[in-house]
Amino acid sequence: MTVREYQYKVDADGRVFHDGSEIVDPATLRFFLLGMRREADGRWLVPCQGEQNWFSAEETPFVVQRLRLDVEGGRLRRVGLVLAGDLQEPLDPATLEAKGGRLYCRVRRGAFRARFGRLAMQQLAPHLEEADGRVTLLIDGARRVIAGARAATGGAHVR
Repeated sequence: MTVREYQYKVDADGRVFHDGSEIVDPATLRFFLLGMRREADGRWLVPCQGEQNWFSAEETPFVVQRLRLDVEGGRLRRVGLVLAGDLQEPLDPATLEAKGGRLYCRVRRGAFRARFGRLAMQQLAPHLEEADGRVTLLIDGARRVIAGARAATGGAHVR
């Protein structure tokens, strides 16, 4: 029996493409993200009923497309992450880190690193502050230092 293999590409905004066509079905996208695993050679795979669905992405196929911000009385209480296919999970603020000017967190119970997309960064930016030369996020009354982020003149530097 031959195993059928399919190739997919995840772009910088977390959109998934097959043969140049964007996959837009939310259930399919959620299935892919929930079934995604990293192989020993570094490639991303979602097996499905004998098929091998291979994914290529610049850094990670997990991209936070937008946020659900829970704000009470002007204070940020919780942040929900929204990935492709409207897959949602809560942000664990302790996993926030910056690298190369980009912001990341952990998803799928900490198993994988996800990159914040442009819209998610724009949503989070008003809640980032500089304190003692470090970039912080004030969430649920606690100030979280974002590992690897550095303060820039005139504002936090994470794109």
